[in-house]
Amino acid sequence: MVFYSYWKILLTYSLLCCAATGFALAAEKRPDFQLPVDTTPLDREHPTRLTSFAPVIAPAKEAVVSVHTARVVRVVRSQQHDMRDDFFRRFFGLPPMPQQQEPQQPGQVEERRVPAGIGSGVVISADGYILTNNHVIADPRRGNVADEILVRLNDGRELPAAVVGRDPRTDVAVLKIEAENLPFLTMAKSEGLQVGDIVFAIGNPLGIGLTITKGIISATGRSNLSILGEDAFEDFIQTDASINQGNSGGALIDAEGRLVGINTAILSRTGGNIGIGFAIPSTLARNIALALIRTGEIRRGVMGIQINDLTPDLAEAFGVTSLHGALVEVVTPGLPADLAGIRNGDIITAINGQAVRNASALRVLISQLPVGVEMRIDLIRDGEPMELTAVLMEPADARSIVEAGQILPGVHAKPLNEALQSEFNISSGISGLVITEVESNSPFVRSLRAGMVIREINGREPGSPDEAREMLAAQSVSRVFIYDRGRSAFYALRP
Repeated sequence: MVFYSYWKILLTYSLLCCAATGFALAAEKRPDFQLPVDTTPLDREHPTRLTSFAPVIAPAKEAVVSVHTARVVRVVRSQQHDMRDDFFRRFFGLPPMPQQQEPQQPGQVEERRVPAGIGSGVVISADGYILTNNHVIADPRRGNVADEILVRLNDGRELPAAVVGRDPRTDVAVLKIEAENLPFLTMAKSEGLQVGDIVFAIGNPLGIGLTITKGIISATGRSNLSILGEDAFEDFIQTDASINQGNSGGALIDAEGRLVGINTAILSRTGGNIGIGFAIPSTLARNIALALIRTGEIRRGVMGIQINDLTPDLAEAFGVTSLHGALVEVVTPGLPADLAGIRNGDIITAINGQAVRNASALRVLISQLPVGVEMRIDLIRDGEPMELTAVLMEPADARSIVEAGQILPGVHAKPLNEALQSEFNISSGISGLVITEVESNSPFVRSLRAGMVIREINGREPGSPDEAREMLAAQSVSRVFIYDRGRSAFYALRP
């Protein structure tokens, strides 16, 4: 009985399911069912509701161009015609090869254009100046400028470009094309950017054509990434707007359509975009561009200091509450920092009113200042704020000052006088040149030290550091008679 009841219940349930299924299938047949369509145009300029960024992007995208580079190689022509030659000539806007009355002989040398790379650029003036990255136009193998550069405008025109100047240490380059009344981008001050600001990256990623991506400012002041090399000036804007290969040299614009950065690099383990992209700030790019357009070169002055970042322990030791600033560790005698009165242990907090976040930011700020122009330096010394002024010096002048007292690499000396005799506790009756400093990276750091007196070089007493340097350089190995802490001995020094 129980078994029969179970099957009766199961049969009843199956019939109900079939009935329900039949009802559902019947309900799907609705000949009069409609899906309404809203035909109202999208209001892209609504005063209170943002529905599109097209009005901002439309004028900006017209000022972004594609940059194509090529290498000219000399090859030995084969007996058969290579169809790739015609393709490359069309690609770079070159006329087709002239028809030969007689076929060229095998082994004849000719030139060919080989595509080297594709990037982007930003038109910054109506008469054809274009900002891009140095690595876009430079041969990655040789480091020099590509043999040919072609710019493709957004209206389809293709024009040859000349290099106005370039600065590998900031990865900025300026090109010039012969054109008039071009649409161009207005620059904004990148110092005003804040994390969270909306930005757009415009460029030619992977050579597919003009592409625009949207993101925000993820960070500012990114440095010490070694993207451009150890001696470069890095002060990147970080963004999550998609940047890929070919975007380099393109525009990073803000929500007002103004140029705030030049897209430069990505951080990725795969080579593709993962939302960590970097752009050169517009203020830095503008300063470099102006210098290149006006003079064709970048002249960076010398300050004469070694600096480092503040750590929490150092900040506590120097009695400051903020980690912002650059700690001065070494001041080179005779150079601008020394002449301005800067000392070891000073914490530089601002240059010309612009705050200094860290040592890298200070290097970038100083790199943009002109030689010979006075600058204002705000610093903290012994917990108290101070203000000093300094003037950057030409590298050649700074080098001559440093080398004036240098007798060997990293070894500095001065004629012995009463003050130096007292400072280094040198016995009376000793004459010659006293070594005042041996730099830590000098090859003579283990054999020479400050306080030694050079009495003779190859049997003669040197009268000045310059004379000592010439005497030491005259022979491959010199016999040097040195007084050191009450004893005199001969040293063999090999410059």
